[in-house]
Amino acid sequence: MQRIGERIKHKREQIGLQLNELAKKVGISSSALSQIENAKAFPTILTLKHIAENLHTTVGELIGENETENIPVVRKKEIMLAGTNEFGADIFSLSNQNINKLMDTFMIRFPEKSNSTGMFDKQSGQIFCYLVKGDLEFELDNQIYNLEEGDSVYFNARRNFRFLNSSKYTAELLCVTSFKNI
Repeated sequence: MQRIGERIKHKREQIGLQLNELAKKVGISSSALSQIENAKAFPTILTLKHIAENLHTTVGELIGENETENIPVVRKKEIMLAGTNEFGADIFSLSNQNINKLMDTFMIRFPEKSNSTGMFDKQSGQIFCYLVKGDLEFELDNQIYNLEEGDSVYFNARRNFRFLNSSKYTAELLCVTSFKNI
């Protein structure tokens, strides 16, 4: 409920309305409105409706129905396996699931003799990858690049590409994508 009070206060200040002016328009005391804004009291639905009308917004906006995920941290224990391709490479999602985000972050773990085939087939956008651990071959439009730990690549996902681990050690690749499903 604290966020509702913060949103009311922010919206009120944004349109240049004094606390006592809004309270009078809504039909409550300045003290009651102050308590609502400071999360010391909760408005009734009817009061919230009157506040929204006088702030030229909606109850939905005041309760935060259109806000995106506000928790920017993904803890290690929250990292999820997003999938494993037929060649044994595992892809882990490192960012919150939010429909409004413009990019995504993954860690791909490549055991011996695995590759990225099939992992990004239905995507468009751009990809940035940083090799955190191990060695990989990176094939882009039939050109092969040998990547070592600490190397990075940046390319358009529409190009023909794949990563291949031909070593006997596991490699880990951090990928940041600006994908949109096609």
